Amino acid sequence: MSAYVTPAEHGRPTERKAAMLFIAITVLMDMMAIGLIIPVLPHIVGQFTTSNESQTFWFGVVTFTFGVANFIGSPILGALSDRYGRRPVLLLGIAGLGLSFVVTGLATALWMVVAVRLFSGAMQSNAAVANAYVADISPPNERARRFGMLGAMFGIGFILGPVLGGLLGAIDVRWPFFAAGALALLNWLYGWFVLPESLAPAQRRAFEWKRAHPLAALQGLAQLRGVGPLVLVIALAALAQFVLHTTWVLYTHFKFGWGPAEVGWSLFTVGAMMALVQGFLLKHLLARFSPRRLAGFGLIAGSLTYLGYGAVPQGWMIYGVIVLGTLAGGGAQAAIQSIVSNAADAREQGQTLGAVASLNSLMAVVAPVLGTALLAFVSHRPPGDWLIGLPFYFCAALQGVAALLAIRFFRRRKALAAASA
Repeated sequence: MSAYVTPAEHGRPTERKAAMLFIAITVLMDMMAIGLIIPVLPHIVGQFTTSNESQTFWFGVVTFTFGVANFIGSPILGALSDRYGRRPVLLLGIAGLGLSFVVTGLATALWMVVAVRLFSGAMQSNAAVANAYVADISPPNERARRFGMLGAMFGIGFILGPVLGGLLGAIDVRWPFFAAGALALLNWLYGWFVLPESLAPAQRRAFEWKRAHPLAALQGLAQLRGVGPLVLVIALAALAQFVLHTTWVLYTHFKFGWGPAEVGWSLFTVGAMMALVQGFLLKHLLARFSPRRLAGFGLIAGSLTYLGYGAVPQGWMIYGVIVLGTLAGGGAQAAIQSIVSNAADAREQGQTLGAVASLNSLMAVVAPVLGTALLAFVSHRPPGDWLIGLPFYFCAALQGVAALLAIRFFRRRKALAAASA
């Protein structure tokens, strides 16, 4: 069993609770800033293109460049956080995001949008380092619940950010980027003056490039104590999620005629449900079910949810799918993440969770290629046509395979544990 250390080797529960509050606020503000730009980034790209096909292609390029840079940068920054601490790496990531938002809002050509997303992807390590921060201050049996709390902050950020971004974007598609830059600046100031360090000097380790570059990080993740087969499950689920992220705005525009405001409200609903499930319901579910059972059931529910997104004939029905799908499957990600984190050594949480983030980023590289190609293939079809949901049928298949692999893995682990007992 891996050890854990409280912030700066302080062991008092009040300090652990305060540190959790600090990192939760940091993640909330970070996700609000990111959520602000989601409803409008495809429309920024559309200002420099002349057709649905061209807009879809170049938005895929923008998303692809971000994913490539994040794939390379996440394990490196995660390993740096194992060496120098979580706080400075978080501050670096927040500063990079803020700068990228402002430059995107000022962009006058498509190449500028592509270049700034490349820079943003390289700097954006916040999710992996925040998860490592939580692992630092949490005993193993509390990690699933606390990862769920971070998921709730992500959800609340998606409640506030996309709605504000949609409302501002309905006035001018560049305003959300300046608002996001201002929010990132406030977050940086908060982190500089308030956020404590979570990784004690005694728990730090030297930075080694041969262990930190993305391919080595992924290899180490695959060899992690008894949970290596979950790597493929994480990859398939992440690929499905990023295909959805890549195509959501354009899919709802092509099929239902939605603009930034409608997209913002749909993401508001997603965020509200994530906050409810991961911030409140998850702790009750974990009291009754193991993380393995929650992961398996949640992956199956996710497959059905993607199928619903693609099949609904009218926009208002999306909200029903969001509510039911999140209630049924919203705890899967936190459950899987806790299983992986508990298998890692206390001194390798940054690198391990950075490798998970890098794996997700690799899927973010692949997703725009597949998702936008599938959407472009059906983008000429009339509004309301069920075939426009082709990317989401693909997501349903990916998630279904991930569910089967996870359930098979968990059953084998249970059988081995029973045999050894």
